[in-house]
Amino acid sequence: MKFLPLLLANIGRKKMRTILTVGSYAVALFLFGLLGVIDMSFNQGLEVAGVDRLIVRNKTSLIMPLPIAYKERLSQIKDVKDVTFASWFGGVYQEPKNFFAQFAIDVDTYRAMYPEFEIPEDQWDAFVRDRQGCIVGRKTLDRFGWKIGDRIPIQATIYRGLWEFNICGVYEARREADDTTQFWFHFNYLNERTPFIKDYVGWYTVRVHNPDKAAEVTKTIDERFANSSFETTTETEKAFMAGFVKQFGNIKLIILIVGSVVMFTLLLITGSNMSLSIRERTNEIAILKAMGFGPTHILTLILAESIGYAVIGGFLGLSVCKLFTLGGDPTNGLLPVFFLDNKTVILGIGITFMVGLISGFIPALIAMRLNIVRALRSI
Repeated sequence: MKFLPLLLANIGRKKMRTILTVGSYAVALFLFGLLGVIDMSFNQGLEVAGVDRLIVRNKTSLIMPLPIAYKERLSQIKDVKDVTFASWFGGVYQEPKNFFAQFAIDVDTYRAMYPEFEIPEDQWDAFVRDRQGCIVGRKTLDRFGWKIGDRIPIQATIYRGLWEFNICGVYEARREADDTTQFWFHFNYLNERTPFIKDYVGWYTVRVHNPDKAAEVTKTIDERFANSSFETTTETEKAFMAGFVKQFGNIKLIILIVGSVVMFTLLLITGSNMSLSIRERTNEIAILKAMGFGPTHILTLILAESIGYAVIGGFLGLSVCKLFTLGGDPTNGLLPVFFLDNKTVILGIGITFMVGLISGFIPALIAMRLNIVRALRSI
């Protein structure tokens, strides 16, 4: 603690330089946190995907349907525990920018397949009884200011006309990373109004008794429907989610490149500032050495100053990023999960600490080896 007054004096010596250096870290860590949030949002499905769930879709393309009759045939396969299905609806609320995921679901089996979503029993019962009923995720409900009992018009984009739904319930997530932006309604309601594609579904979700049997069940399913009019491709839920992420490009590589450039720039900025600061304080460092401060003390003092700039700036940047994410998804549904998790915060602070340590090491080493006599002669 006896070095703290010296450390604070050095940091506050050139206030404008300190503000610019700390500000550089703050901006960099704000961007780092934001990129981490975006990466997590794109990959959140991979993190929370059920290890015992498989997705069965049309082999040609996800947009091609499968017969509803496949449900019974899938349930007869060995090691299959549960089967449900859903279809993508793709409507918008009021205007095109108000987009969110809408699924026509099998009411009898869908809820049991996804126990991570919590719905009060009375709300689910009301939904089951109402053919035009729907269940809405908490984020979507809050986004539009809806409430239970509202009648919501959805303009179809794939199908035809204006569809109206009664909000019967709201589902919550047990985990922060679970998607609460979805909108569920009765598949039978969709099936009745679309005779041109009647008795066809978008995809099936299959739960296996033992996750270790997933590969065997996957092979069995695809072999069962091979050479049929509707061949299938079966994959784990995690692989299915990863396919969507790949459509946006290599997000991790982009983040890695941007992050590396930013951190390298910080190294140059902080190293330059610390070197300039050491040259300005050459005489003071010499006096400290003459007073009995050893090389280790000098090294520690300079490194602490460099790390101080980094940690203070990093903390400020991540704090601002956290406040920004509390406002929710700014993209109107593109990033359904939008929050800064503790893992990203810890990683960001760790990176700033290392950048501060590395950028201050060479200036600290120069100060540590400073010759007292030569330094005092330069006064």
